[in-house]
Amino acid sequence: MSDVTRDSPSTIPAAQTEFAGLAPLFLIIFLGFLAIGAPLPALSLYVHDGLGFSPAVVGWTIGIQSLATVLTRHSAGALCDRRGPRRAVLIGLPFAALSGLFYLASVSASLGAEARLGLLLIGRLTLGLGESLFITGAMSWGIARIGPARTGKVMSWQGIAMYAAIGLGAPLGLMVQNACGFAGVACLTIATPLLAAAIALSLPAAAATGGDRTPFHRVFGLIWRPGLVIALASVPFAAMATFLALDYAAHDWSGAGLALTGFGAGFILVRLVGSHLPDRFGGAKVAACSLAVETLGQALLWMAPIPSLAIAGATLTGIGVSLVFPAMGVEATRRVPPEQRGRAVGNFIAFFDVAIGLTGPALGLAVGRLGYPSAFLIGAGATLAALAFLRSAVGAKAKP
Repeated sequence: MSDVTRDSPSTIPAAQTEFAGLAPLFLIIFLGFLAIGAPLPALSLYVHDGLGFSPAVVGWTIGIQSLATVLTRHSAGALCDRRGPRRAVLIGLPFAALSGLFYLASVSASLGAEARLGLLLIGRLTLGLGESLFITGAMSWGIARIGPARTGKVMSWQGIAMYAAIGLGAPLGLMVQNACGFAGVACLTIATPLLAAAIALSLPAAAATGGDRTPFHRVFGLIWRPGLVIALASVPFAAMATFLALDYAAHDWSGAGLALTGFGAGFILVRLVGSHLPDRFGGAKVAACSLAVETLGQALLWMAPIPSLAIAGATLTGIGVSLVFPAMGVEATRRVPPEQRGRAVGNFIAFFDVAIGLTGPALGLAVGRLGYPSAFLIGAGATLAALAFLRSAVGAKAKP
């Protein structure tokens, strides 16, 4: 296949230091994911307070992004395997920026609330497609740059970039919204992925691994058990991303952005000091400890009578969830041959997408009846279920 249609294997060095290999990808994911993290609390407030829709609609608006990602993750992984991961990144980031144009149209158009919501939903679907491509591509690219033996390290550091974008992006998005309105948040969503694309253009491509057109069901059969654990462990994040700002507002508290920053800080701290643990000890032990801490954090957030305890609960949630993804990612990628790695990464991340996509709408119905704190009680139940399923997830042999 010619270089016109396939990333040239322009030869990343065989041995590359972790910092040199991952630092530029860290920046790409951080800047790209700011288009996801910065609008999160602003979106909830815009849809609920600005457009006047119910918590259930808020949940659907946040969660619908994941519909596009779920439907395209396998294809994104296949693109990485056949054309190289750089190609997926360079296609995905402009789609992420395009979502901001739909946000801007929603807030600027002289239309009714339903039509403006429709533009917002188109933007969310567009962002989902972009995120599917650039996150799958960046993770596959990172594995190619420093080697599959350090898959856990790749997932750990790229997860740091994602949650740093959430932890720093949430207060940034609220600050921009307070200063410039939701239009300012839309402009931020346009700018940061384009900057990430400029960095990606400066990096050498990784060779495509090729391989056959492996059907979805075969790859899914290899990785669904670790994927289910990550889906359950992701429910607390979805609950916080969708309803934390509204929970604070209902309590007449300030500092919802600070709570999300606490989540991000706890997440990043554990990744910085413990990113080697899944590769060294395997997924089971690391995931078990992590899920227990995550459950405690959600329980504290559910019961919190004052903002400081809510911040503590959010921070504990971040500490707990931090290593679940790389721990289960190590288990998932060990089950597939190298030529299917991109598809395995894509389908594994899709479990996270499913959790985000389903959790928001489902919790929207729950909080409408039981109040916003019930979202975090459900989050605690989900992590307990993940803990119960963990032994089966890491002990069973995958069947293609």
